[in-house]
Amino acid sequence: MRKSRFYSNGKLLLSGEYAVLDGALALAIPTKFGQSLEITENTSGQLSWKSYDTDSSCWFQAVFSLPQLELISTTNSAAAERLLTIFRVARTYNPKFLLTQTGGTVETRTTFPRDWGLGTSSTLLNNIAEWASVDPYALLEASFGGSGYDIACASHDTAILYQREDGKPQIEEITFAPTFKEQLFFVYLNQKQNSRAAIAAYNRKDFDKTRFTTEISALTRQFASVNTLDTFEELIAHHEDRVAAVLDLPPVKQQLFSDYFGAIKSLGAWGGDFVLATGNEKTPDYFTARGFSTILSFEEMVL
Repeated sequence: MRKSRFYSNGKLLLSGEYAVLDGALALAIPTKFGQSLEITENTSGQLSWKSYDTDSSCWFQAVFSLPQLELISTTNSAAAERLLTIFRVARTYNPKFLLTQTGGTVETRTTFPRDWGLGTSSTLLNNIAEWASVDPYALLEASFGGSGYDIACASHDTAILYQREDGKPQIEEITFAPTFKEQLFFVYLNQKQNSRAAIAAYNRKDFDKTRFTTEISALTRQFASVNTLDTFEELIAHHEDRVAAVLDLPPVKQQLFSDYFGAIKSLGAWGGDFVLATGNEKTPDYFTARGFSTILSFEEMVL
């Protein structure tokens, strides 16, 4: 039996959240965590799908007919419908996708808990795009939408500057390993943010998008070249304040950690997932005492 395997990196957006949707320059980093997809062909006439979490528990199963791509059974109807959407869109770009296969089993495995928000959907979509031999950005645009920075991280092994110009991704690989990286921590806020809902809420806001994207792009360029912690913390404060004004929401430090001695920045959609904190050896104790026990160093998180 023939086997195929694909793997995509997880992602974090260090600067440019929300604004990247409107063409702002963003700084993104791939993570050491990601998701694999393995296909084993057989002659069952069906596609049997199983998705495993980081603890090896199977959280989702589905069986689809081939080549019709119709759902036969599943443990999660919403997840199965999302998969079918991706399959059908992929087939519009590659009409042979899942058309001539006689059957197969698929297993996906994340190396991070799904609620961490490191890209469960983007890594899956990128893996399927590779499997189907289609453009992952086109697949994203025609299925769920989004800026595409997460797709870029899925297939790049270094930090990137990312920007959409006329709807097309522009990607520049850069080195982001500041001299103060040992003073950077990633803290999980114990709740997953719904990116699609956050994007929809942002799109309903009425503000000067040209000014916003110009300001965020300038901040991103400074983030990418910063060489002192003091300057980095100033950039974080400025970025947080600017996004807060657009969203009409308080920055995460003001809302949850007003007595923290370092700087704190939301990463991606506000209100959940990970934040970036500057600090020192006292940082883990501070967050742990407040109920946030998932704290990763720069070395542990960044690819």
